[in-house]
Amino acid sequence: MPKSVARRKTKKSAAKRFKITGTGKILFAHSGRRHILQSKSAKRKRQLAKRGVVHKTDVQRIKDCLPFA
Repeated sequence: MPKSVARRKTKKSAAKRFKITGTGKILFAHSGRRHILQSKSAKRKRQLAKRGVVHKTDVQRIKDCLPFA
């Protein structure tokens, strides 16, 4: 049998947390919007609902976890 080509696996925890856009930006969902929402303002909840863009210093680390993205 021929040797198999070594491949890197996708880190599934990262795949569930981040989305890569067509232009290469990495998006993430803000935390703090699951429960205890009564004490948070409507503005705060509305802003937490939006996706955030990952800081440029973290981009390479996340892309390393997602080799096929």
